Amino acid sequence: MPTDTSVQDQSFIELSARQRARKLLDAGTFRELLGPFERIMSPWLEPQGIVPQADDGMVVAKGQINGQPAVVVAIEGSFQGGSMGEVSGAKMAAALEMAAEDNRNGIPTQAVLLLETGGVRLQEANLGLAAIADIHAAIVDLRRYTPVIGVVAGTVGCFGGMSIAAALCSYLIVTREARLGLNGPQVIEQEAGIDEYDSRDRPFIWSMTGGEVRYHSGFVDALVKDSLAEVKDSMLAFIKKGVPVSHRSDKYDYYLPKLTGFDTTQQASREVTEALFNREDRA
Repeated sequence: MPTDTSVQDQSFIELSARQRARKLLDAGTFRELLGPFERIMSPWLEPQGIVPQADDGMVVAKGQINGQPAVVVAIEGSFQGGSMGEVSGAKMAAALEMAAEDNRNGIPTQAVLLLETGGVRLQEANLGLAAIADIHAAIVDLRRYTPVIGVVAGTVGCFGGMSIAAALCSYLIVTREARLGLNGPQVIEQEAGIDEYDSRDRPFIWSMTGGEVRYHSGFVDALVKDSLAEVKDSMLAFIKKGVPVSHRSDKYDYYLPKLTGFDTTQQASREVTEALFNREDRA
Protein backbone atom coordinates (compact mmCIF):
# COMPACT_ATOMS: atom_id res chain seq x y z
CA MET A 1 0.00 0.00 0.00
CA PRO A 2 1.25 3.52 -0.70
CA THR A 3 2.76 5.27 2.29
CA ASP A 4 0.90 8.48 1.47
CA THR A 5 -2.45 8.09 -0.29
CA SER A 6 -2.62 11.83 -0.97
CA VAL A 7 0.13 11.43 -3.60
CA GLN A 8 -0.99 8.05 -4.92
CA ASP A 9 -1.68 9.22 -8.47
CA GLN A 10 0.91 12.01 -8.74
CA SER A 11 3.36 11.64 -11.63
CA PHE A 12 6.98 11.42 -10.53
CA ILE A 13 8.31 12.22 -14.00
CA GLU A 14 6.43 15.53 -14.16
CA LEU A 15 8.09 16.81 -10.99
CA SER A 16 11.20 18.98 -11.18
CA ALA A 17 14.41 17.75 -9.53
CA ARG A 18 13.80 19.97 -6.49
CA GLN A 19 10.20 18.77 -6.17
CA ARG A 20 11.29 15.14 -6.42
CA ALA A 21 13.85 15.56 -3.64
CA ARG A 22 11.37 17.38 -1.42
CA LYS A 23 8.65 14.76 -1.93
CA LEU A 24 10.92 11.81 -1.09
CA LEU A 25 12.03 13.35 2.20
CA ASP A 26 9.79 13.43 5.25
CA ALA A 27 7.45 16.44 5.23
CA GLY A 28 9.04 19.57 6.68
CA THR A 29 12.61 18.22 6.74
CA PHE A 30 13.85 19.39 3.31
CA ARG A 31 16.92 21.61 3.56
CA GLU A 32 18.83 22.45 0.40
CA LEU A 33 22.61 22.75 0.37
CA LEU A 34 24.21 25.13 -2.14
CA GLY A 35 20.83 26.08 -3.57
CA PRO A 36 20.07 28.65 -6.29
CA PHE A 37 20.57 31.67 -4.04
CA GLU A 38 24.15 30.60 -3.36
CA ARG A 39 24.84 31.29 -7.06
CA ILE A 40 27.22 28.35 -7.42
CA MET A 41 27.22 27.94 -11.20
CA SER A 42 29.54 26.78 -13.95
CA PRO A 43 32.11 29.36 -15.07
CA TRP A 44 32.50 27.61 -18.42
CA LEU A 45 29.06 27.99 -20.01
CA GLU A 46 28.62 31.75 -20.35
CA PRO A 47 31.85 32.27 -22.36
CA GLN A 48 30.40 29.82 -24.90
CA GLY A 49 27.11 31.68 -25.16
CA ILE A 50 25.18 29.29 -22.92
CA VAL A 51 23.07 30.76 -20.12
CA PRO A 52 24.20 29.13 -16.83
CA GLN A 53 21.83 28.05 -14.07
CA ALA A 54 22.26 29.20 -10.49
CA ASP A 55 22.45 25.66 -9.05
CA ASP A 56 24.10 24.14 -12.17
CA GLY A 57 21.21 21.72 -12.47
CA MET A 58 22.07 19.78 -9.32
CA VAL A 59 19.87 19.75 -6.21
CA VAL A 60 21.41 18.51 -2.95
CA ALA A 61 18.90 18.16 -0.13
CA LYS A 62 19.37 17.01 3.45
CA GLY A 63 16.48 15.89 5.61
CA GLN A 64 14.98 12.72 6.97
CA ILE A 65 13.45 9.57 5.52
CA ASN A 66 11.30 7.67 8.01
CA GLY A 67 12.77 9.84 10.73
CA GLN A 68 16.39 8.97 9.90
CA PRO A 69 19.02 11.36 8.44
CA ALA A 70 19.16 11.29 4.65
CA VAL A 71 20.61 13.08 1.65
CA VAL A 72 18.80 13.18 -1.69
CA VAL A 73 20.72 14.33 -4.76
CA ALA A 74 18.58 15.14 -7.82
CA ILE A 75 19.72 16.05 -11.33
CA GLU A 76 17.55 18.52 -13.26
CA GLY A 77 17.17 16.87 -16.65
CA SER A 78 15.72 19.98 -18.26
CA PHE A 79 18.99 21.92 -17.83
CA GLN A 80 21.62 20.97 -20.41
CA GLY A 81 20.09 17.49 -20.65
CA GLY A 82 21.07 16.82 -17.05
CA SER A 83 24.71 16.82 -18.16
CA MET A 84 27.48 16.71 -15.58
CA GLY A 85 30.04 19.49 -15.34
CA GLU A 86 32.65 20.60 -12.85
CA VAL A 87 30.24 22.25 -10.39
CA SER A 88 27.28 19.86 -10.62
CA GLY A 89 29.54 16.82 -10.41
CA ALA A 90 31.41 18.22 -7.43
CA LYS A 91 28.11 18.87 -5.63
CA MET A 92 26.98 15.25 -6.01
CA ALA A 93 30.37 13.81 -5.09
CA ALA A 94 30.66 16.04 -2.01
CA ALA A 95 27.15 15.11 -0.86
CA LEU A 96 28.02 11.39 -1.06
CA GLU A 97 31.34 11.94 0.70
CA MET A 98 29.55 13.89 3.44
CA ALA A 99 27.07 11.03 3.92
CA ALA A 100 29.93 8.52 4.19
CA GLU A 101 31.67 10.68 6.77
CA ASP A 102 28.43 10.95 8.75
CA ASN A 103 28.17 7.16 8.79
CA ARG A 104 31.76 6.81 9.95
CA ASN A 105 30.98 9.24 12.77
CA GLY A 106 28.02 7.20 13.95
CA ILE A 107 25.27 9.15 12.13
CA PRO A 108 23.52 6.56 9.89
CA THR A 109 22.75 8.74 6.87
CA GLN A 110 20.80 7.29 3.94
CA ALA A 111 21.42 8.30 0.30
CA VAL A 112 19.15 8.52 -2.74
CA LEU A 113 20.31 9.60 -6.22
CA LEU A 114 17.76 10.82 -8.79
CA LEU A 115 19.52 10.29 -12.10
CA GLU A 116 18.27 12.17 -15.18
CA THR A 117 21.44 12.71 -17.17
CA GLY A 118 23.01 12.35 -20.58
CA GLY A 119 26.42 11.98 -18.96
CA VAL A 120 29.34 14.37 -19.11
CA ARG A 121 28.77 17.95 -20.31
CA LEU A 122 30.78 18.32 -23.52
CA GLN A 123 31.57 21.97 -22.75
CA GLU A 124 33.37 20.79 -19.60
CA ALA A 125 34.52 17.39 -20.80
CA ASN A 126 37.69 16.74 -18.78
CA LEU A 127 36.41 18.48 -15.65
CA GLY A 128 33.08 16.67 -15.91
CA LEU A 129 34.76 13.29 -16.41
CA ALA A 130 36.95 13.88 -13.36
CA ALA A 131 33.85 14.75 -11.31
CA ILE A 132 32.06 11.60 -12.49
CA ALA A 133 35.06 9.52 -11.42
CA ASP A 134 34.80 11.14 -7.98
CA ILE A 135 31.10 10.22 -7.88
CA HIS A 136 31.90 6.58 -8.69
CA ALA A 137 34.47 6.42 -5.89
CA ALA A 138 32.09 8.10 -3.44
CA ILE A 139 29.27 5.64 -4.19
CA VAL A 140 31.55 2.64 -3.64
CA ASP A 141 32.76 4.15 -0.37
CA LEU A 142 29.29 5.00 0.93
CA ARG A 143 27.53 1.78 -0.04
CA ARG A 144 29.58 -0.10 2.57
CA TYR A 145 27.59 1.65 5.29
CA THR A 146 24.13 2.19 3.83
CA PRO A 147 22.32 1.25 0.62
CA VAL A 148 22.81 3.87 -2.09
CA ILE A 149 19.52 3.94 -3.97
CA GLY A 150 19.33 5.20 -7.56
CA VAL A 151 16.16 6.23 -9.38
CA VAL A 152 15.91 6.69 -13.17
CA ALA A 153 12.42 7.89 -14.05
CA GLY A 154 12.43 9.81 -17.36
CA THR A 155 12.38 11.55 -19.70
CA VAL A 156 16.11 12.10 -20.16
CA GLY A 157 17.31 8.68 -19.07
CA CYS A 158 20.75 7.88 -17.68
CA PHE A 159 23.72 7.59 -20.02
CA GLY A 160 27.48 7.93 -20.28
CA GLY A 161 29.61 7.77 -17.17
CA MET A 162 26.54 8.29 -15.03
CA SER A 163 25.13 4.97 -16.23
CA ILE A 164 28.16 3.45 -14.49
CA ALA A 165 27.17 5.41 -11.38
CA ALA A 166 23.70 3.90 -11.66
CA ALA A 167 25.20 0.41 -11.94
CA LEU A 168 27.27 1.02 -8.80
CA CYS A 169 24.17 1.85 -6.73
CA SER A 170 23.11 -0.77 -4.20
CA TYR A 171 19.60 -0.78 -5.66
CA LEU A 172 18.22 0.81 -8.82
CA ILE A 173 14.59 1.79 -9.41
CA VAL A 174 13.22 2.59 -12.89
CA THR A 175 9.92 3.34 -14.62
CA ARG A 176 8.92 2.03 -18.03
CA GLU A 177 9.61 5.51 -19.40
CA ALA A 178 13.21 5.39 -18.18
CA ARG A 179 16.22 4.58 -20.36
CA LEU A 180 19.59 3.29 -19.23
CA GLY A 181 22.68 2.76 -21.36
CA LEU A 182 26.36 3.53 -21.64
CA ASN A 183 25.97 5.41 -24.95
CA GLY A 184 22.95 7.44 -26.04
CA PRO A 185 21.06 6.52 -29.24
CA GLN A 186 22.46 9.44 -31.27
CA VAL A 187 26.03 8.50 -30.34
CA ILE A 188 25.52 4.87 -31.37
CA GLU A 189 23.89 5.90 -34.65
CA GLN A 190 26.75 8.30 -35.40
CA GLU A 191 29.39 5.64 -34.80
CA ALA A 192 27.65 2.51 -36.13
CA GLY A 193 25.30 3.92 -38.75
CA ILE A 194 21.54 4.28 -38.98
CA ASP A 195 21.09 0.72 -40.27
CA GLU A 196 22.57 -0.55 -37.01
CA TYR A 197 20.80 1.85 -34.65
CA ASP A 198 18.13 4.33 -35.73
CA SER A 199 17.94 6.94 -32.97
CA ARG A 200 14.51 8.11 -34.22
CA ASP A 201 12.95 4.65 -33.84
CA ARG A 202 11.47 5.14 -30.38
CA PRO A 203 9.94 1.63 -29.99
CA PHE A 204 13.32 0.11 -30.89
CA ILE A 205 15.21 2.41 -28.52
CA TRP A 206 12.95 1.58 -25.58
CA SER A 207 13.02 -2.13 -26.45
CA MET A 208 16.80 -2.03 -26.04
CA THR A 209 17.43 0.47 -23.23
CA GLY A 210 14.01 1.10 -21.66
CA GLY A 211 13.22 0.49 -18.02
CA GLU A 212 11.20 -2.67 -18.66
CA VAL A 213 13.90 -4.55 -20.59
CA ARG A 214 16.56 -3.40 -18.13
CA TYR A 215 14.48 -4.84 -15.30
CA HIS A 216 13.83 -8.18 -17.01
CA SER A 217 17.54 -8.42 -17.82
CA GLY A 218 18.44 -7.94 -14.16
CA PHE A 219 20.29 -4.64 -14.51
CA VAL A 220 17.84 -2.87 -12.20
CA ASP A 221 16.05 -4.01 -9.08
CA ALA A 222 12.54 -2.54 -9.30
CA LEU A 223 10.22 -1.53 -12.12
CA VAL A 224 7.51 0.90 -10.97
CA LYS A 225 4.78 2.99 -12.54
CA ASP A 226 5.20 6.73 -13.04
CA SER A 227 3.89 7.33 -9.55
CA LEU A 228 5.42 9.27 -6.68
CA ALA A 229 3.87 6.82 -4.24
CA GLU A 230 5.34 3.76 -6.00
CA VAL A 231 8.79 5.31 -6.28
CA LYS A 232 8.70 6.22 -2.59
CA ASP A 233 7.41 2.80 -1.52
CA SER A 234 10.17 1.08 -3.50
CA MET A 235 12.79 3.40 -2.04
CA LEU A 236 11.59 2.67 1.51
CA ALA A 237 11.59 -1.08 0.87
CA PHE A 238 15.22 -1.01 -0.27
CA ILE A 239 16.26 1.15 2.66
CA LYS A 240 14.66 -1.42 4.97
CA LYS A 241 16.40 -4.24 3.10
CA GLY A 242 19.79 -2.75 3.96
CA VAL A 243 23.19 -3.19 2.36
CA PRO A 244 23.11 -6.15 -0.07
CA VAL A 245 25.38 -9.13 0.55
CA SER A 246 27.00 -8.44 -2.82
CA HIS A 247 26.56 -5.61 -5.31
CA ARG A 248 25.92 -5.94 -9.02
CA SER A 249 29.40 -4.65 -9.76
CA ASP A 250 30.90 -7.49 -7.69
CA LYS A 251 29.33 -10.18 -9.91
CA TYR A 252 31.91 -10.13 -12.71
CA ASP A 253 32.12 -13.94 -12.64
CA TYR A 254 28.52 -13.93 -13.89
CA TYR A 255 28.83 -11.18 -16.50
CA LEU A 256 32.26 -11.77 -18.10
CA PRO A 257 31.61 -15.24 -19.57
CA LYS A 258 28.35 -14.03 -21.09
CA LEU A 259 30.01 -10.99 -22.67
CA THR A 260 33.03 -12.87 -24.01
CA GLY A 261 30.81 -15.61 -25.44
CA PHE A 262 28.37 -13.25 -27.17
CA ASP A 263 28.20 -13.45 -30.98
CA THR A 264 28.75 -9.82 -32.02
CA THR A 265 27.76 -10.56 -35.63
CA GLN A 266 24.09 -10.96 -34.70
CA GLN A 267 21.71 -8.01 -34.50
CA ALA A 268 21.04 -7.08 -30.92
CA SER A 269 17.39 -7.16 -29.84
CA ARG A 270 15.30 -7.26 -26.70
CA GLU A 271 14.89 -11.02 -27.03
CA VAL A 272 18.63 -11.57 -27.38
CA THR A 273 19.36 -9.32 -24.41
CA GLU A 274 16.80 -10.97 -22.15
CA ALA A 275 18.01 -14.45 -23.14
CA LEU A 276 21.62 -13.49 -22.43
CA PHE A 277 20.97 -11.69 -19.16
CA ASN A 278 18.01 -13.42 -17.53
CA ARG A 279 17.39 -12.08 -14.02
CA GLU A 280 16.07 -15.48 -12.95
CA ASP A 281 19.35 -17.36 -13.56
CA ARG A 282 21.57 -15.50 -11.11
CA ALA A 283 21.97 -15.60 -7.36
